[in-house]
Amino acid sequence: MKVSIFITCIVDVMYPKVGKDMLEILKRLGCEVDFPAAQTCCGQPAFNSGYHKDTKELAKHMIQVFEDADYVVAPSGSCTLMVHDYHNLFSAPEDDEWREKAKRLAEKTYELTQFIVDVLGVEDVGAELYGTATMHRSCHMTRLLNIKEPPTKLLSHVKGLEMVPLPHSYDCCGFGGTFSVKMVPISEQMVDEKVHHIEGTGANLLIGADCSCLMNIQGRMSRLGNQMRVMHIAEVLNHREGSDKTWESK
Repeated sequence: MKVSIFITCIVDVMYPKVGKDMLEILKRLGCEVDFPAAQTCCGQPAFNSGYHKDTKELAKHMIQVFEDADYVVAPSGSCTLMVHDYHNLFSAPEDDEWREKAKRLAEKTYELTQFIVDVLGVEDVGAELYGTATMHRSCHMTRLLNIKEPPTKLLSHVKGLEMVPLPHSYDCCGFGGTFSVKMVPISEQMVDEKVHHIEGTGANLLIGADCSCLMNIQGRMSRLGNQMRVMHIAEVLNHREGSDKTWESK
């Protein structure tokens, strides 16, 4: 099965290890993986800020970059959702061709855990990590893509990992992309509430499937003096106990 990685900006710039873990997981599960180097931002920041014309050009570029891919997989529900919504940018009659291309791209674009469980049919990737963890569920992935079960199923098979429920787990962490920049006081109150609930679980590890949310939560916890370990789910699924090294690719 041929898979093209859509790395996303924040993973590319801030969390490269997540991209590496994602690649190794997919290869271990038998996928032939490639990385189209011409990919750019999906356009979500521009779209959320009202620059729809600019987003449209970014969308055209991304559609062309991944046009020949069999499957496109991303470590982010938020960016995956943006790709799924590209077709809405092409509403004019003269955009019919681009709208159809956008729909074809959406049909083959998946968030990582969704792809592993729903397409590959795998729930146990052979990961091992001892500890007590709780999981933050990001808004776009859970509410709009409706990806709820795949992360839970995968984490339930991680050897040594005890998952504890996070109260109000579906509440937004306050990031929301440009929202956290434009609405700082509200965003701060939201993330403080999220941190309060996380600390109340007694877990020693926070897991999430969107690096943007994890960056926001971890940043706030750090400022409050909480050094709790934070991991993207790809890091968890590519972990073996006794070493911080990732699994070797096969």
